[in-house]
Amino acid sequence: MRYIFLLALIMMALPAFAAGDSYYLEDLTWPEVKERMARGVDTVIIPSGGTEQNGPHIAIGKHNRIVRYTSGEIARQLGNALAAPVLAYVPEGRVNPPEGHMLFPGTISVNEEDFARVLEDAARSFKQEGFKHICFIGDHGGNQKVQQEVADKLNREWKNEGITVINVSDYYNDREADAWARKLGIKSPDAHAGFMDASEIMAIDGGVRPALIRHYSEKDFAASGVMGDPSGATAEYGKTLLDFKVKAAVEQIRRETGQSAGGK
Repeated sequence: MRYIFLLALIMMALPAFAAGDSYYLEDLTWPEVKERMARGVDTVIIPSGGTEQNGPHIAIGKHNRIVRYTSGEIARQLGNALAAPVLAYVPEGRVNPPEGHMLFPGTISVNEEDFARVLEDAARSFKQEGFKHICFIGDHGGNQKVQQEVADKLNREWKNEGITVINVSDYYNDREADAWARKLGIKSPDAHAGFMDASEIMAIDGGVRPALIRHYSEKDFAASGVMGDPSGATAEYGKTLLDFKVKAAVEQIRRETGQSAGGK
């Protein structure tokens, strides 16, 4: 009985140790964040996803799931970074009358001005706390313009304060992943809810309905919400595609902050 009690105590302690090793800000306590910063963590990633329909075969939280995974991997590979919580409320198109993804139940859209304010306030929070490099990473196309505008605004304001704000555009505009997929014979691999989307979410957590995957095309959007063809998607392909995204982001952040592979 004594051994069972000791084992229970050990098992209760394990999550705390695991959280202390996490690269996700929300897993840590404030003293753990402070201790990381004292050891040289000066970079924070602000990831944004999106809550949008992804056809009948992919869960609505696709972008959020993908960017949570990739932001953690990017932070881990950088070695001196933490990933902030994912922003799930992003511009998805006009609400009334509805357009684009808003034509389907479950999509949530905010206007660009509100999204910009959230990004800006999050960046100001991290600057106040002592982070030197603030990185916007968006898994959704509608986030890219706003991220760049906010980054440009804050860089102008903080140009003499040693703070760098980066819109990590190479993450979303990853040409290496697109070229790789096209070599497999995939046409329009990045089309909405198609090959790339389905493969990446399969690799992360299986948020796909396999029985509903079939050959879709852009003409099917009005009825299904799908523009791409997910029929060739696999988790193995998804792992490769996610690796491309992470690699592109890490290389851009290192390049724009002057960091080496060792994170310094």
